[in-house]
Amino acid sequence: MINISIREMSEMLQTKKISVQELCSLYYDRARAFNEQTNALITLYPELCAAEIMHAQETVKSGGSVLAGIPLVHKDLFCTKGKKTTCASRMLENFISPYDATVVKKLKTQGMVTLGKANMDEFAMGSSNEHSAFGIVNNPWSHQRVPGGSSGGSAAAVAARMVPVATGTDTGGSIRQPAAFCGITGIKPSYGRVSRYGMVAFASSLDQGGVLAPSADDCALVLSAMTGHDALDSTSANQPQWQWRKPESPDMRGLKVGVISSWIDSLQDEGIKQLTLQGIEYFKNNGAEIIEIELPHAELAVSAYYILAPAECSSNLSRFDGVRFGHQTAQAENLEALYRQSRSEGFGEEVQKRIMIGTWALSSGYYDAYYLQAQKVRRMISDDFKQAFAQVDVMACPVSPELAFKQGEKSDGVSMYQADQFTIPASLAGLPCLSMPIGFSQGLPVGLQLIGNYFDEQTILSIADKYQQQTDHHLKMPEAYL
Repeated sequence: MINISIREMSEMLQTKKISVQELCSLYYDRARAFNEQTNALITLYPELCAAEIMHAQETVKSGGSVLAGIPLVHKDLFCTKGKKTTCASRMLENFISPYDATVVKKLKTQGMVTLGKANMDEFAMGSSNEHSAFGIVNNPWSHQRVPGGSSGGSAAAVAARMVPVATGTDTGGSIRQPAAFCGITGIKPSYGRVSRYGMVAFASSLDQGGVLAPSADDCALVLSAMTGHDALDSTSANQPQWQWRKPESPDMRGLKVGVISSWIDSLQDEGIKQLTLQGIEYFKNNGAEIIEIELPHAELAVSAYYILAPAECSSNLSRFDGVRFGHQTAQAENLEALYRQSRSEGFGEEVQKRIMIGTWALSSGYYDAYYLQAQKVRRMISDDFKQAFAQVDVMACPVSPELAFKQGEKSDGVSMYQADQFTIPASLAGLPCLSMPIGFSQGLPVGLQLIGNYFDEQTILSIADKYQQQTDHHLKMPEAYL
């Protein structure tokens, strides 16, 4: 039961082989039982479940959405009315949201049932989920290793089948890397495809909500319900709601797949390299044309990103000053001390570091030398992608240069930041991209990244779905959670 698709669950609900109550109770019990091992969830919502189950049952009876009755968890930066939204930070430890994020509202309308909130790197800043005020998240495949970040709680919960699907956000790789490390599928849609209203901001020009689930089809069904223009979000693209069309056959004739050979050649892990090449060979064997492409400025992406993202974080997090909302220090001699002490107590080390970097990059003495230059690099990377997509329909490349690493292994920030070298370029360009599982190396999952053209989620999801029709990597589960 825990390893069937959303479509199969929906069919069982419609034919009354299982009730919404029974399905949600099954996953709620697994979430509660396995959270001690994974620390994937910050909060569980038994009362909210009960209310949403009633709505879901009515939706199922009326023959409504295929998502009706399906349980999920939200990454804990999506505001949920009347419930805590902590962003895994002491700064918002007791914040009760007065409204639902658009994503939350849309999925509620479809009849999905919210079981709780997933752990994450504080304010979505991290690549390992070691930077949470509520503790490190453990990778279900190896509890001594990280699940990736910042959506590591969402990825770990899905990998352990504590839930069949979870929402996440991706700023520089925070859906794709956790999906790869945990052996599941995760998609970051085009920037602007999903409303950011009610999603607590890290870097406003980069953040995008997405989905993590075992399969591409599961991700696509949920993503379809999340998309569409939102007047409440000024960054929401004026695009109609996207509808998923599931492919009928695995045939890939006529498809042009771009391959960045320099990225594959740079891989030090032989297992990841061989699995990546095998994945590309699969496309070729099913009729796709493989074309070598270049992204000449991609090597500058990490440097540009870690100027731009902290700069936006510095601006967005300035609102948390201990006055209007968020943590307020118990004692302060004056207003300056109130700001300083509230922020020092409320923000973790990684968040404080990025605020300082961003404030420095935006200062009058360094704005032109760093921030402005980083924006120019971003434009060059975007232009590189546009030129590449004049030749190909999709790009296939690694997600991460390494397997899920051990907790505490990357104590220096630079090596942690380099873990995002293959995911950041597409984020800077605002492109849709996903990670899908393609096998195991040293007993740990490996993912392949597919990058699509602007607002072409259909192509990358179709390719992943065709691959998963003929393989079973996405169905593998860690033995401890069977």
